[in-house]
Amino acid sequence: MAMLATSSKIAVLTGAGVSAESGIPTFRSNGGYWRQYRFEDLATPEGFARDPKFVWTWYEERRRAIAAARPNAGHEALAEMERRVPAFTLITQNVDGLHDLAGSKNVIKLHGDIWTVRCLKCGKERVERAELNDLPPSCACGGMLRPGVVWFGEELPEGAIERAAAAVRAADVLIVAGTSALVYPAAGLIRLAAVTIEINPEETAFSGDVTYSIRGTSAEILPELLQGIK
Repeated sequence: MAMLATSSKIAVLTGAGVSAESGIPTFRSNGGYWRQYRFEDLATPEGFARDPKFVWTWYEERRRAIAAARPNAGHEALAEMERRVPAFTLITQNVDGLHDLAGSKNVIKLHGDIWTVRCLKCGKERVERAELNDLPPSCACGGMLRPGVVWFGEELPEGAIERAAAAVRAADVLIVAGTSALVYPAAGLIRLAAVTIEINPEETAFSGDVTYSIRGTSAEILPELLQGIK
């Protein structure tokens, strides 16, 4: 796409569809994470308070499944795009860390990181990639640890949406890949862009409002878009 070749500022918003081709199911697909369980039980502070061991068992299963996954061609294309574009910001709703593994550096994680744990007592956070067998895990201070992800009803990480909005407003082009744009405030970022390229296998609620809507998977289309950026 010709406009990408002349763009010095690019922002990208990614959703679960980008990681689907790495074997990580989306939350709303037929094999998705909410098919067997209610999100109220697994992804709310109230659910965690009721049964932290149950919630942690589910998250540890996810962590182990994600640990076996690898970045796909879409992740790798975005990492290479960042190396070629003077000002590049990757905004993701994903918590799996595959963008980091692919080599992306300037990443705003709107919904946190599944590899981060946070203490409910002292508030300290740390990255923990080792398998967690004693659930729920404990902090050195004796407090209980929780997954470092954003649950329903919680605020986004401090400053994340503001930094994301600023990057989208400043960008020549916003690429929106692998998201149905049903979750706010992330979906609201799309309306801030001057030019938007949507990449999704199916039509979404905002397909009619973007500048370009391309049907296909991120692993297929993102490497093609990268070819136009030298």
